[in-house]
Amino acid sequence: MPHSLHVVLVEPEIPQNTGSIGRLCLATGSTLHLVEPLGFEITDSQLKRAGLDYWEHLKVVKHSHLEAFLKAIPIDTPKVFFSKKSGHILFEHRFEPGTYLIFGKETAGLPESLINAHTTETVRIPLYDARVRSLNLSNAVSIAVYEAIRQLGA
Repeated sequence: MPHSLHVVLVEPEIPQNTGSIGRLCLATGSTLHLVEPLGFEITDSQLKRAGLDYWEHLKVVKHSHLEAFLKAIPIDTPKVFFSKKSGHILFEHRFEPGTYLIFGKETAGLPESLINAHTTETVRIPLYDARVRSLNLSNAVSIAVYEAIRQLGA
């Protein structure tokens, strides 16, 4: 794939979201990174149902914890962190091939310290109705992946 995107889920909690995101990654040629601890087992039937029979074809990289993941990628690797607290909007960001799209767990998002350390690389997906607190994780990942692909012309 010309875009070589990486989707990173930090401590995902809901197997159905991870299964759907796995299917998205396979469909788009993206690599899925799972940062432990996970809120489920990879063998969870709900994850398998959401990912259907695609899971075995998916490129999945597991990391034992957030620090291990961050140390595993080169320092100059393009990274985008997602947080509803960011002042930067997703559509203003210019993606590069090989970008790591980094998402936090469903109930808490990414750690505040990580967001604060990467303010210029952190974006949010705009919400146009204040009654909506956030988007479902699998929806957010889909929006981000396809925006990156759109920009990269893949």
